[in-house]
Amino acid sequence: MIYITQLIYIKPGQEAVFDEFESVAIPIISKYNGRLLFRIRPTEETVIERNIDSPYEIHLTEFDSESDFQNFMKDEERKSFLHLKEKSIETSVLIRGEKI
Repeated sequence: MIYITQLIYIKPGQEAVFDEFESVAIPIISKYNGRLLFRIRPTEETVIERNIDSPYEIHLTEFDSESDFQNFMKDEERKSFLHLKEKSIETSVLIRGEKI
């Protein structure tokens, strides 16, 4: 089992485009033995401490294996909507982990 955490920073005014991409990408996760565990939009009130800019969203997903995650990333339907991701996301930070 691997865990993927993403900190996602959106380009100003591109929230609807990002949501459109997510409406396609999120359902595809389950095709590759993955599960979206959390999708969080932090607010100033919910952040206790920070030393970086707060992201627009934080995603925590799990996949049964690294190959499942790689297959998700290569999914042709998902790839056909990457233009929406590129248009809406300024940057993202991907953190890989495993349960210990």
